[in-house]
Amino acid sequence: MNIEKEVLLLALYKKDQSESLKDVLIMLENARVFSLKEGKKLLKELKTLQLIDENGLTPKGLCEAKRVEESFKL
Repeated sequence: MNIEKEVLLLALYKKDQSESLKDVLIMLENARVFSLKEGKKLLKELKTLQLIDENGLTPKGLCEAKRVEESFKL
């Protein structure tokens, strides 16, 4: 998994309940992680991998996000 996908997955894991998937994409675009277009493409890829669905992270995605979080800790 590339770093952009990992950052997106971690952002989705850490997002507030009131935030939507699009809110997270906009936040990451403003942080210059990737463009909104690239973010939408990454979301689609995460859906294909069954890591997210319309509601957010799937159980599989939750496990993967926790793994990513651990890999970013020093």
